[in-house]
Amino acid sequence: MRSWGGAVLAALLLSGCASVTRGTTENISIASTPSGAKADVSGTEAPFSCVTPCAVEVNRNADITVSLSKEGFEPQIIPLTREVSGSGGAGFAGNLLLGGVVGMGVDAATGAAMDHKPNPVVVTLQPAAPLPPPVVRHHRKPRVPVS
Repeated sequence: MRSWGGAVLAALLLSGCASVTRGTTENISIASTPSGAKADVSGTEAPFSCVTPCAVEVNRNADITVSLSKEGFEPQIIPLTREVSGSGGAGFAGNLLLGGVVGMGVDAATGAAMDHKPNPVVVTLQPAAPLPPPVVRHHRKPRVPVS
């Protein structure tokens, strides 16, 4: 019985509250107007692309950037920021009761108390400027001076 109590105590001390209650990943929803844009997500373990509307699962501690492109529209780059969420902050604070300093360290390292903003990522793509018409050059025969 004594070893069981020690295992429970160790588990509590080695896990962060936010890590347990919220997890270390979150889903980011991506949408565009018009839909059908290619979304390239950087900052994930492996590069990820999808066609809007779509969603991607990312680590809460990752620096995420979403690049949207569609033929005929200006590309958009959206860097996401990380903020402590209400429930993440509560989980992080719960470490004072259960996880202690070790739990706080786990939550800080995994980003478990953080959420990416904006989420969902919603972008209105702007039409690309039309290309100017090609310049047509007329070839004229050289003038011969008349005397």
